[in-house]
Amino acid sequence: MAAGTRDALIGAAAGLLDGGGVEAVTLREVGRLAGVSHNAPYKHFAGKEALLAAVAARELTHRTALLARTRARATSPDEALRTVMYDYVAWALEFPARFKLTFGAWKIESPELAAAAQEAQAGLVELVAEVQGSGMLPPGDPARLSSLLRALAHGAADLAAAGHLGAAGKSRASPADLVDDLIGYLRTAASASEAPGLTRPR
Repeated sequence: MAAGTRDALIGAAAGLLDGGGVEAVTLREVGRLAGVSHNAPYKHFAGKEALLAAVAARELTHRTALLARTRARATSPDEALRTVMYDYVAWALEFPARFKLTFGAWKIESPELAAAAQEAQAGLVELVAEVQGSGMLPPGDPARLSSLLRALAHGAADLAAAGHLGAAGKSRASPADLVDDLIGYLRTAASASEAPGLTRPR
């Protein structure tokens, strides 16, 4: 029952976040929507920030689970990476408030959120390393390369959300197009690094 109530509170908070941003989330309203007493949320969360951290942790946990399913279903590591990046941008555009919350600044320490973030990062780095092993991405630190890919996805999503990026606009590119472009450039770099007579930069 306690776990179910906690999940219901997190779900209610996510719904409020979607509808009105962080300002719309109050423990009293979350409790009302979850069908519990106004004091019940305080039995699970020290305050609003702790509740929001739990929302962000759940989002990251979902991303990690989706990445794992995508890897299992994809016919190649390269296909899995593209799908993961497309899904990442789609999530950011469909749930902008959750996206902004998850990757925003935090005023509290949340072991739950830290663990979820570490797991999400590890999953992406592992996938990138797998693609590197297949020769479709250039060699190097997979954590750095993962950060580059994620930074592209973040920037593309932000620009698209603000109306500055789209296949029909001045940019002549959607976020998915930019994901394809970056992976294509990296694939070319990987091929060049393996070409006979060329020396990899140190």
